[in-house]
Amino acid sequence: MCGIVGIVGQSAVSQLLYDGLTVLQHRGQDAAGIVTIQDNKFRLRKANGLVKDVFHTRHMLRLQGNIGIGHIRYPTAGSSSSSEAQPFYANSPFGLSLAHNGNLTNADELRTWLFTTARRHVNTTSDSELLLNILAYELQETDGLSLSPDNIFDAMEKVHQRVRGAYATVALIIGHGMLAFRDPNGIRPMVFGKRKTATGVEYMVASESVALDACDFEFVRDVAPGEAIFFSEDGQLFSRQCADNPSFSPCIFEYVYFARPDSSIDKISVYASRVEMGKKLGEKIAKEWDDLTIDVVIPIPETSCDTALQIALNLNLPFRQGFVKNRYIGRTFIMPGQEQRKKSVRQKLNAIKAEFVGKNVLLVDDSIVRGTTSEQIIDMARQAGAKKVYFASASPEIRFPNVYGIDMPSANELIAHGRENEDICELIGADKLIFQTIEDLVAAVGSTNSEIKRFETSVFDGVYITNDIDQNYLEALDAQRNDKTKETSDANADSNIDIHNEYS
Repeated sequence: MCGIVGIVGQSAVSQLLYDGLTVLQHRGQDAAGIVTIQDNKFRLRKANGLVKDVFHTRHMLRLQGNIGIGHIRYPTAGSSSSSEAQPFYANSPFGLSLAHNGNLTNADELRTWLFTTARRHVNTTSDSELLLNILAYELQETDGLSLSPDNIFDAMEKVHQRVRGAYATVALIIGHGMLAFRDPNGIRPMVFGKRKTATGVEYMVASESVALDACDFEFVRDVAPGEAIFFSEDGQLFSRQCADNPSFSPCIFEYVYFARPDSSIDKISVYASRVEMGKKLGEKIAKEWDDLTIDVVIPIPETSCDTALQIALNLNLPFRQGFVKNRYIGRTFIMPGQEQRKKSVRQKLNAIKAEFVGKNVLLVDDSIVRGTTSEQIIDMARQAGAKKVYFASASPEIRFPNVYGIDMPSANELIAHGRENEDICELIGADKLIFQTIEDLVAAVGSTNSEIKRFETSVFDGVYITNDIDQNYLEALDAQRNDKTKETSDANADSNIDIHNEYS
């Protein structure tokens, strides 16, 4: 999962891009990058690390220009090499730079086509660089030395025909403007907003509406699935539906975990959806656990807090913050490597013993993925003095790999894969375990937008919205992940120099 921003402004945009990336930091902590255009030249800074660590004063001073894009990254296939930090750059045609959130499911096919037919070199293993070069190729096929919006949209139609998977993307075209586009299923989120200044209108695109809020842009709407929007350098907006048979099928895990609660995605409040999850799960607990004595409901901060509070209200039970979170530790889910995740749990959370001693506690979390974090937190609750520890997950069992940009590519890493409730409960050490049903989750998230008839729910049900995923694909992805992890480990042990544009 990654975060993207893009701005066409009337004055320097680097600080706005920085601010937008900062409020999207929850979407990725591995790397960050910004590219701007000044005097028809790209000015780029990207590196591993948090936004605040990647960009120093000397970098910001060099990122001049009234148009730019930014990206924050977490690796979905085990690689955290700085060479794969975004945005990426291609010099032909015109000069292009691109930032992408998602994952292409036909990357191997595209890589072969680019080499054998398009004759374009791709310098990394990133599918985002593939997407950049495919866009570049299609733009190269247009006539003339300049691009009209129709030329760009014609190229985008061909990109959609060639590419499969999940992609919310923003790109710069030197001498022309900024292009934003979303995959035909709308799997990954993208919004855009505007604001008026004394000198004209400015536009901004971002992964979540919270970035617009932070930069004082007025939310206009979500970018539609399959839609492309072109913002010219002089502030004009053009849009076209560029995909055949687009459909709203957003990733439901955005609402469960990734997005900030103060964001709105596809006309759905993330906060309201989590409250509805609590209502549904509270009703299920009341029905199925009516024989249990629960003294207190405690969330595992922070994503589950809104859900847990609603469960407590439904069950007429006390709600307590039983864990103190160290806010200087990142989100463990998106940290590269299982050992780092395990180590970070103890650094991240500490129990308030008074809320546990002698009590039967109901712990609430947004999901259970690998199970390691849940196991350690349950153990912390017992060490703090809890008599019984019951565990509730706001989402169903995660049994299947994700192929659309979330770090769940291997079924073997998922604790629920091939296991029933009792087995999972025993492995994490809970006295009782309950999951939200997929029907209730879909109903909870979709309750405020009847336009969405289907969500992308493959991690729960194994149904992949792009209809191009089979067991052979998943096995190849797993093997590729293992190889890539080894390559990254070997590379980190050496002092190799990555070839990419970066101000030092």
